Amino acid sequence: MSERRSRGGRIDPARLAALEVLKAVRVDDAYANLALPRVLAEHGLSGRDAAFATELVSGTIRLQGTYDAIIDACLTKPRLEAKVRDVLRLGAHQLLSMRVPDHAAISSSVELARARIGVGPVGLVNAVLRKVAAHDLDGWIRRVAPDPGSDPFGYAAVAHSHPRWVVEELADALASAVQLEDLLAADNAPPRVVLVARPGLATVEELVAAGGTASTRSPYAVELGAGGDPATIPAVAEGRAGVQDEGSQLVALALAGAELEGRDERWLDVCAGPGGKSALLAALAAQRGARLLANERQHHRARLVVRGSRAAAEGLAGVVTGDGTRPPWRDGTFDRVLVDAPCSGLGALRRRPESRWRRTLADLDALVPLQRDLLGHALDAVRPGGVVVYATCSPVLAETSEVVESVVGSRDDTTVVATQQLWPHRDGTDAMFIATMRRG
Repeated sequence: MSERRSRGGRIDPARLAALEVLKAVRVDDAYANLALPRVLAEHGLSGRDAAFATELVSGTIRLQGTYDAIIDACLTKPRLEAKVRDVLRLGAHQLLSMRVPDHAAISSSVELARARIGVGPVGLVNAVLRKVAAHDLDGWIRRVAPDPGSDPFGYAAVAHSHPRWVVEELADALASAVQLEDLLAADNAPPRVVLVARPGLATVEELVAAGGTASTRSPYAVELGAGGDPATIPAVAEGRAGVQDEGSQLVALALAGAELEGRDERWLDVCAGPGGKSALLAALAAQRGARLLANERQHHRARLVVRGSRAAAEGLAGVVTGDGTRPPWRDGTFDRVLVDAPCSGLGALRRRPESRWRRTLADLDALVPLQRDLLGHALDAVRPGGVVVYATCSPVLAETSEVVESVVGSRDDTTVVATQQLWPHRDGTDAMFIATMRRG
């Protein structure tokens, strides 16, 4: 991006917007991709200005760990106010990863600090960013990252901006040092916008005509061209199509495509919110004379399911608010059951980069028992001969294969039919884990 100039002494609104989103992410636990559109609208930003603010936010959050290591190396005192660090992170991203001239990145950051924090940190911001500008990103990584030979995980954590524990968990799942580097790099690449043409409601050809390119991974997927806005496409606005990563589409297709003997009329999505998989499953069910019951524990997310699947109502038996670990349905009711379980979300770091800084290894202590409980009740919910798909947007072994092995190993009525682990660097999708099981 080129330099953004302030006028009449005012701070550039794109940088102001970016700082506000970083604060919302830090203080309110907001997700950047949800907070950003609101803030852009409040500042009246569109076009190049909106794109500049978007890159500032997403790039800064993705590379936050690397920038923090660099900023800390430039400090004379170890303590730094969080709001000052936000300004320094934005400045570092402009200096090291964007085509912003050094003088513009430094002076605009100084003025941003003056306007939003006060005169106190102005000298510090100026001094630190001048030090940051002394080297390029690769040069800084060589200076601040651990030696890759003696501490490869520590090096990867700093060089690719992931917490060390995340690097270690991903390495365990991959069992390949070469692929680990590729995966971490892929996590820091901006994701493509992918659409789904819900069958019977929209066609791939319709979405291609709106500026997309058909995908080979899912028969319903279309990659939107650069700069394309899904909201302007009629099929998306009407709910006949939606924005959905191909990995999520493949989860739904795994359930719908599993071989089944006997009745095929009653489908269940146990953890349906926010509703993308439910909408695709309902559209598929309608074509077979089946109907999907969408269940979601949180009421506000259940409302999202209702709204997102409105165009696929023919294949929807209803949307209910319920707890999948204390189900309101009887055992053996359903023919096909999907458990898209709550998880760490480490498979979607391209789309929600802030997740890597919020999650801790201790979170697995709460998530794994819940995942096992949900899968166990899902297997009870399906009839003999029916199929269950267990999925997570995480490749972490404790949440994926170990959950399946633990639950299936404790039962004598279930067989694992297939498992699949998708990867951003290899498949171009979120790192979805998919396990298909049949109740015998």
